[in-house]
Amino acid sequence: MPHDITRLHHVGHVVSDMAQAIALYRRLGFHVPPPSVPALAPSEGAAPEPFGAANAHADLSRSFVELVTPVKPGSTAGLPPDARIVPLQAPPENLPVLLSRIEATSTQLRGWCDRFEGLHILMFSSPDVDAAADRLTAAGVGHGGVNTVGRPVETPNGVRTEPVRYLEIDGAPEGRIGVVADLDPEFQHARHLDHPNGAQDLVEAVLCVPDGQLSPVRERYERYLGRPISAEGPVTLMAKADLPDLLPGEDPPVLPALVACAVTVPDVARVCALLKEGGLPVRETGRGEPFVPAESALGAALIFREA
Repeated sequence: MPHDITRLHHVGHVVSDMAQAIALYRRLGFHVPPPSVPALAPSEGAAPEPFGAANAHADLSRSFVELVTPVKPGSTAGLPPDARIVPLQAPPENLPVLLSRIEATSTQLRGWCDRFEGLHILMFSSPDVDAAADRLTAAGVGHGGVNTVGRPVETPNGVRTEPVRYLEIDGAPEGRIGVVADLDPEFQHARHLDHPNGAQDLVEAVLCVPDGQLSPVRERYERYLGRPISAEGPVTLMAKADLPDLLPGEDPPVLPALVACAVTVPDVARVCALLKEGGLPVRETGRGEPFVPAESALGAALIFREA
């Protein structure tokens, strides 16, 4: 029977300074376009002001890494000068609900930043998100149901709205965990996949848990995925005592925590040369793969795996 969760859709790297984060990811060899930030006029006739959260994507073939930061209302602090301001457009009767959701997201992001800067979002990809929702419900996994939102996408024919269908799982202490419908191939041509490091896909997220808590977390993620955790991914679970075997030198500030993610590249030697040219330290995982440590990558270790 086909699985209703097949791979990773994206991880979210929560940062306090978007300009700094984009500069880092470009040094890591990713193409990252300017971020988008919602805006709303504080009064009738006034110019729209940014608020809520800003985000930018490092797009990959079937996935992406999201950079996201909370934004203080009316402030562009921490945003690069080329940030794209996106005025909110919604019927007046829908605006209060929309504003409430955006403010709730911003508050959550600020809480995560206070906890630690790093990975706080893990979303799995599904060819049938409705079937995944039904299975999770049957397995006793609480979630908010399938929602649909629109994401503005720059295309050669102007900005189009990409529908995104997703659900969020309730009560995961490590952050926002959920399931998203597979990326729409109709919008793939608009994604920037020409990364200097050659990055192709997001293939693994590493979740570290306190010693003695691995078994219940494993059981929880097996219910999320609908199958046993395997060495092939998409998520690797590690007790803190075992983390140095995979990621030497890593010491998460709090647990549980998403401590690392892995992307595939065609040539790791080329990537290592690019990283060193950018002044970034490179270590080796217990599997012999290069990675940039969390202390040099805004709280999230990044592993490069040869495809």
